Amino acid sequence: MKLKPLADRVVLKMVETEETTKSGIILTSAAKEKPSIAEVVEVGPGGIVEGNEVKMTVKVGDKVITSKYSGTEIKLDGEEYIIVRQGDILAVVE
Repeated sequence: MKLKPLADRVVLKMVETEETTKSGIILTSAAKEKPSIAEVVEVGPGGIVEGNEVKMTVKVGDKVITSKYSGTEIKLDGEEYIIVRQGDILAVVE
């Protein structure tokens, strides 16, 4: 199955965080924070959203930083994805 987002929505896949700190301490899964860096998997077409024209500025493959609790989490074919509005993306990581 494939996800195709509508309007100004973007499908993201979270990037795994490092398992150890800079000082070499290994973190358990309970000690790790939810990662905020994600990779763009699919991008909606943009268009008119709530009366305003939205131009999509992110593209597939971009690494982005999102708001911590934004979007809708879904699981598809054993993979976890988050669907967010483009406005919930804070920055593109270069």
